[in-house]
Amino acid sequence: MSTETSTLEVFILDKSYRISSPESEQDSLRASAQYLDRKMREIRGGGKVIGLERIAVIAALNITHELLSASRQVEADTDSKEAIARLIGKVERSLDSLQGLDT
Repeated sequence: MSTETSTLEVFILDKSYRISSPESEQDSLRASAQYLDRKMREIRGGGKVIGLERIAVIAALNITHELLSASRQVEADTDSKEAIARLIGKVERSLDSLQGLDT
């Protein structure tokens, strides 16, 4: 993994931003900038939000909401998997107990 830092140029709403980052993270950073650009263009295209700063704040709120929703879903999925594992354990113990009664 490279720890060298270099400057990456990204464009968000046709404005250039030069960002210093480790070379190993530049692909991810470039994809993040493209995602942000797409979200900001969607908001601007809706015509209800005017001004670059407001568009950026609404985009940040929307992206944060997506992130938190995805995190909650992962937590719920993890909780479900753990609950299922506990139920399987109970069923297996019950079956073991029943098998012990048959002998």
